Amino acid sequence: MVNAMKGRVLLLLVSSLGFPLVRAGVVEDVVGALNHADFPKAEAYIHSYRASHGVTPEALEAMSWMARAALDLKKYDQAEKYADETYQLSKSELAKRRLDQEPHLPLALGAAIEVEANVMAARGVRVQALAYLREQRQKYYATSIRARIQKNINLLTLEGKPAPLLERVTLPKGKPALIFFWAHWCGDCHAEVPVLAQLKAEFESKGLAMLGPTQMYGYVAGGKDASPAAEASYIEQVRQRYYANIFPGPAPVNSANFLRYGASTVPTLVLVDRGGIVRLYHPGAMTYAELRPQVEKLFR
Repeated sequence: MVNAMKGRVLLLLVSSLGFPLVRAGVVEDVVGALNHADFPKAEAYIHSYRASHGVTPEALEAMSWMARAALDLKKYDQAEKYADETYQLSKSELAKRRLDQEPHLPLALGAAIEVEANVMAARGVRVQALAYLREQRQKYYATSIRARIQKNINLLTLEGKPAPLLERVTLPKGKPALIFFWAHWCGDCHAEVPVLAQLKAEFESKGLAMLGPTQMYGYVAGGKDASPAAEASYIEQVRQRYYANIFPGPAPVNSANFLRYGASTVPTLVLVDRGGIVRLYHPGAMTYAELRPQVEKLFR
């Protein structure tokens, strides 16, 4: 269940919003309990925390993990209940602070929206799920959760449709392409390099193009704040260290690409066929065994 999230989701979600890693005790406690499918213990942690601290962004993020875990177990009524409570309490918090003032509140609200839409889709009402997501995207368009909402829209709609345009990146005409959205802080992105290298060795001669767009997050190693120039320099260092043999030349750095493709999770993998149609949209890492058959289909 939550273990299926591979234990790294807390790091990915916090950092994907552009904040350095922040660990909250109650969030860790709740995730730990949910890793053992212990919902009563997780709820007890939240109740105890709220009794001492009230409703805080940390408490709301912890609650959002309850919704995610219930969704993972296909307990849709329970997931919907946790998601709705998180959403309503998050709205109350927004009367006191900006959404992106700190990392926990956007994580909580983004997860609540994501779970609600996934529950709708699981119940077979995809049209309503899409309408809900588009409404929420409009409401939170100028915030960090826009990309996360777009990701969920894309999961429901993007495959089989023309690939969205990329800024500073040109999809090759008449050739299939693998687009790999990565971040300089992302360990899972680095771990994907052997998979990409093997696929490049097998399919580049057949015409596969491999593209590696990234974006800035406002910090460099260790979460140290950085100017755009300093971060751009650091991104190039990371590219040279990990990706030089996969993506030669400076990486295309543009946040619009991440927003358009909903790449709030990194890595995000996208396969585009010769006609420019998306054939795979996959937030998260993939193994060679998972990805190779999908790439091979592009050449049939």
